[in-house]
Parts: sequence; structure tokens; C-alpha cells
Amino acid sequence: MTAPVTRREFVIRLSSLLAAGTSGAVLSACSDRNGDDARSPRFAYGVASGDPLADRVILWTHARYPDRNDDVPLRWEVAEQPDFGQLVASGTALASAARNHTVHVDAGGLQAGKRYCYRFVHDAGESSTAERSAVGWTRTLPADGATEVSFVVLSCSNYPAGYFHAYGEAARADAHYALHLGDFIYEYGPGGYASADAERLNRVVSPRRLCTTLDDYRERYAQYRSDPHCKELSAALPMIAVWDDHEIADNLWRDGSLEHDESTAGSFAQRRDAALRAWHEWLPVRAPDPANLQKTYRSFDFGGLLALHMLETRVLGRDRQIELQQLQNPATAVTSLAALASPTRTMLGSEQRNWLMQQLAGSQATWQILGQQVLMARMTFPVSILSHFGASTPSPDALATAMQAVESFLQAQATAAQQPDALTDAQRALLDSTRNPRLGYNMDAWDGYPAERELLLTTARTLNRKLVVLAGDTHNAWGSRLTTMDGTVVGFEYGTTSISSPGMEEHEFLSAIPPAQTEQIFLNVVKDLQYADTARRGYLLLKVTPAEVQGQWCYVSTVKEAAYTLERSAPLVYRA
Repeated sequence: MTAPVTRREFVIRLSSLLAAGTSGAVLSACSDRNGDDARSPRFAYGVASGDPLADRVILWTHARYPDRNDDVPLRWEVAEQPDFGQLVASGTALASAARNHTVHVDAGGLQAGKRYCYRFVHDAGESSTAERSAVGWTRTLPADGATEVSFVVLSCSNYPAGYFHAYGEAARADAHYALHLGDFIYEYGPGGYASADAERLNRVVSPRRLCTTLDDYRERYAQYRSDPHCKELSAALPMIAVWDDHEIADNLWRDGSLEHDESTAGSFAQRRDAALRAWHEWLPVRAPDPANLQKTYRSFDFGGLLALHMLETRVLGRDRQIELQQLQNPATAVTSLAALASPTRTMLGSEQRNWLMQQLAGSQATWQILGQQVLMARMTFPVSILSHFGASTPSPDALATAMQAVESFLQAQATAAQQPDALTDAQRALLDSTRNPRLGYNMDAWDGYPAERELLLTTARTLNRKLVVLAGDTHNAWGSRLTTMDGTVVGFEYGTTSISSPGMEEHEFLSAIPPAQTEQIFLNVVKDLQYADTARRGYLLLKVTPAEVQGQWCYVSTVKEAAYTLERSAPLVYRA
């Protein structure tokens, strides 16, 4: 069952609902007052805050007059109490047409580790009624000596796939901060990925086409931010965010996308730049380098308890993905395996990698946490199994053959552990990494960039750092040890499930297998895996203390209906 709603939470949710309406339409009711004066702006998409530091935080809103495209003058106010009787910071801002009427205020002069409320007010002068935005709540980073910090960790919010119930629950999770690890939007057109129920749910994408231009991406962000649960979360917690591929195009790498066709979608560089501009406009972020919007990696120090390093793994340095079929095809296997093992193969690029090494070496925080998009832990399967799990819908015979391959490998493992002298030649072949090598099931993740992963993990081990990695992207929940090639445990990875995007329960092959069986296959075959849930949507609640990091996955029972319940996993604790 969901936790009781406090009076403050009720007020925030009510103001969000009034601002968004219940239809999810892009141009919905616009502020907590909703006056009819056409001279007054509308705050259609609520408020948000992000990128907190010890003395400041980014405040965000969108404000626009209903009948014209003029810039909108605003005042912003920060207070300790929601009556705003005594302001601790204030100033002016402009919702300019050039920035799609979005506003980013770097509100400084705040105290470390404090919770504040904030709002925006139309600077109307004497000409019209002053409209106010909804009230949001934010928090600065703690001062030195912090003993507990908590996060909700989020990823993969797909509007047509279902309701954003998990956002609303995350807003009420009693956490300090929100981390979004990418896929805040999806770029597909109508009928694209995970859209089967979009018409029934009244969640068809807007614009009704694949996003390729600046106007396309802006309209898509507006639609996502019109969602009441998204607005509720944004008003409740400061967010630290990075993008993944779907903010631009699926299966992204530095010079293109495996899904981008220039003959129909135009220049990739122009599309990428438009998408990144819209991301910076619609997310409450502080650009590390306004002259280079591709550069979004940055660090945050949480009172010496943890250092959070947010990484960019898509557009700055990533080499093109090696597809699994290239490794399994005899005609391309040798070349592809050589490329996969290359010591220069990179996901981060040299500049970002060197920056990260410096951050790890220089930080004195108890924990080093990497916030990034894709799984870093080894998720490898022997080829004897992997070759049977194709992407197409399996026939009963194909499914039976695949399950037999799993059973044969697991039986060989069990025999080797219990009666090694009883191993048959066929079983020895299955366990021989030369004759039956292991490959990552997802080469878009760090399994496709093994040399750079090894460098990062051995660096953390050499520096004696307590390392935790956070990941999204897969739409499933994972808890894994992080190990070097020699098997040394270096840290732990928590992979969050999705807000609404379907997981393996809708995979073309694995959907034929009960989720509990899929999870057992992964847990028994993948050496470092400690936890798996491959069928439920939700978020990760992460709590950090000097002694341990605790992850707990929180799941909504459905994203396809308005009514739902909330379930929680048992906490998974890592003590370095």
C-alpha cells in the first residue's frame, strides 16, 4: 500500500494537478491560479530544481502568455516556509522566447543542507494581475560531516508506454534528492516503441512524428512535463540528471545512431545539437560549459559522505557499438573480437576519462558513486546459451532448445562444483572459456567496452576507493558485484528499473518465459549478479551512510491503469 499523504504533499499534488489538468495534453491549464486575463502568463509545466550545491541550486519553470510569443518577466523567490513571509533569496528572470520560454535561475546565498520552498511570480508591474507558479521544494547539498543521504534513482520514462505512477511515488519516498539516469523522453513517432496502448491511455506522442528538429524535441518535452506525476516529482525534490540515447536517437554513439537514417531524418549533427539544446532548456541543469552543450559530466560532494560523479557515455567519446551478431558471425567474428578487446576502445573519451580519474584520486569522500546510463557490471553468457536466445519470437522447438542449452550449462556448473571427476568431455567443453566464450548479452553497455571498464575498476582498486555505480537503460532491476578480470570485487552496481518502459517481460524471445524463470536464468548464469527483477516498473531508493549503501527497489503494480499498488524489495546492502 502507498504511504499516507501529508498535508504538504497534498498541496503540492493538488497544485500540480491544477496546473497540468488530467488529460496529459501539451497545452493544459497553466498555473495554480489559472486566471482568465490573457495578459497574464501561464505556468503550464510546473516548477523544478536541480544541480544543487552547498550554497545554491538551479530553479526552473516555463512561462508563456497564452496569445503571444513575447518574453515573460518574472520574479523568483526562495523561503524556508511556504507562506513566503520571509524571503531568503529573490531576484528577476526572463522566460525568453529564444529559450522556448524556459527559465533557469542559479539561486545563490543559501545555507548548506537546508530545505527551501520556491516559486516564480509574473513581474506584472501595474499593467495586469500577477500570476504565480506552483510552489516547489528543494534542498542544498549537506555541509561537511554528513552522515546520511538518500536518493530516488530514476530512468526510462516513456509517455506512451504507460502512466508515470513511479514518479509520484518517488516524490513521496522521503528521499533528499532525485537522480535521473537518462531517457527522460523518447524520440519515437506514433506507433513507435511501446506505443501499443497509447490510444487507450490517451498518451499518443506529440508531435505525431519522429523527433528530429528543435521544435520537435521542445514539443515532446512539453508533453512529458505536462504529466501530473512528472510535475509532482519535479516540485518535490531537486534533480541531478544526465541524458541517455533516447533524448536524441536510439543506440547513440559519438558520430551517429544505429537508428538514424540521414536520408529521412536529415543531418545527424544537426539533430543531436537540437536535441541537446532542448534537454538543457527543459531540465533544471547547470551547464558545465555553455559553449559546449555536449559536455555534461560533473561532480557533486555530499558533505564528505559521498562524491557523485555524473558521466556522459553517449555523444562525447563513445566508439560505435559492436553488435552481437558481428561477434557470432564467422565472417566478422575475428575482426569484431579484435575491436572489442582493443585497449583504445572507449565509451567516455580521453578527456572525460582523465577528468574522472582526477576526481577519484582527489576526492576525500567516504564513497565514490558514478551516476551513468548503462550497466557496468559483467552481464555475460556463454555462447552455447546466447546463440539460442534470438530477437525474434521463438517457436516451441526453438524455445525448448534454448532452455536445454541453459540446463546443460547449469548441470555442468553443478557437476564441476560437486563432483569434478564426473565431468564429461561435453561438459568440460561447456565450461571451457576458450571453446565456449562468454559475451555480454547487451553490447551497448560496458560489456561492449571491456578495456576501459577494466581501467576504471583497477584505478578504483588501486586508489582503495569505496565504489558504487548506478545505472539505468535496461528497464529492469539489477544488483551486481563489480569485478576486475581476475575476479577481484571492487564495488557494487545498482541498476534501476524503468518508470514505464517495458522490460524483459515484453522481450520478443524472453516474453515466452515466465519472469521468475528469466530471473533465475540470469542469477544462475551471470557470475556477479546478486539481484534481478525483469518484469516490474518503478524506481530505486538508495540510502548512503558511512558504513554502507542500501538499495531498495520500489515497484508499481501497473502502468496501464490509473489504480495501482506499491511493493518494495528487501533492501540490498553493500559494505565495501
